[in-house]
Amino acid sequence: MSEAHFPSDEGLVRATGRLAVARTLSEVVSILRDTALDIVGADGIAVVLREGEFCLYAAEDAIEPLWRGRRFPLTACISGWVMLNDETAVVPDIEFDPRVPSEAYRTTSMRSLVMVPIGSPEPIASLGAYWCASVIPDDATVCRLETLAHQAAVALIRLQEPAQVGRLWAAPPSDRVPERTG
Repeated sequence: MSEAHFPSDEGLVRATGRLAVARTLSEVVSILRDTALDIVGADGIAVVLREGEFCLYAAEDAIEPLWRGRRFPLTACISGWVMLNDETAVVPDIEFDPRVPSEAYRTTSMRSLVMVPIGSPEPIASLGAYWCASVIPDDATVCRLETLAHQAAVALIRLQEPAQVGRLWAAPPSDRVPERTG
């Protein structure tokens, strides 16, 4: 892939700075949604929050609608697999990976993905990057996405100090996930 497709780490540095001063879960989710796409050169991004035994696709920035606002059992989607296993998943072709419910992707143009956990050893969210072509992302791309997820985890831990994790997720979805403007 060309350098234009996978930009330098300048975007990651800016996103890290924004996450360091984020004051709410909504801000963290917005920063991830607004920056991850450019940092990894993907066609789509999803921010997925863990809610007990379910995943909430809380925010997305993609060339087409994906699953924003929908909930899935942790055991029924790749984002849940990532959270349950605390492990990054690199999927060059969603049709051939048993961790991915390929029927959910048949209505989209997405063909490849990288999903990374946010928080460890018990992830509380995940961050996914999607491509419309079969892509094997290079190590630097995966590393940038993992670094962004780590910085988001640091921000969420900072936000949790005065509250419990459940209270962070307790706001209604419309309050949690602002609409993208711009």
